[in-house]
Amino acid sequence: MEHKLKTPLSVQDIEALHVGDVVFLCGTVFTARDKAHSLLRSKGSPAELKGAALYHCGPLIGGQKVISAGPTTSGRMDRYTHFILDLGVRAIIGKGGLPGQPFLGRAVYLAYPGGCGAVAAKQLKIREVHLKELGMAEALWEFEALDLGPMVVAIDTHGGDLYEEVRRSLENKPKPTRR
Repeated sequence: MEHKLKTPLSVQDIEALHVGDVVFLCGTVFTARDKAHSLLRSKGSPAELKGAALYHCGPLIGGQKVISAGPTTSGRMDRYTHFILDLGVRAIIGKGGLPGQPFLGRAVYLAYPGGCGAVAAKQLKIREVHLKELGMAEALWEFEALDLGPMVVAIDTHGGDLYEEVRRSLENKPKPTRR
């Protein structure tokens, strides 16, 4: 099923999503990588993140324009997931997934295809930059998303986890015999 959502996301918005659904997102999207996550935990957030979508991305900015904004691997930010969700973030966008347990009843993980940074750049406009002292890629960027997507719901609030489903299917797959 396809969904067009607008931030701030409500509990009802995310509860309507299921693994495999396709999402396009409008409204405010924040970016954060390793250093921003660490600083958010130690010093707090300079922006309101309740109902927010947080994109694991280190964008390339030229002047006042987004040049590229592809996803970075989310696994590096795993240790911050509980904290980020406690801030009220309702969607994490990235690639590669995260452990699904923290998302139960709280948020969704949206997989954005790697290698599509130029496509994402056309769907994002700069609103503001926070934590500028971290540098371009690590700063907390606040973007206006214009139908950001397509993204696939990879972890939902109901316990669905696309990455875990793939792992299980591979574990249960018969091993080829050698001749």
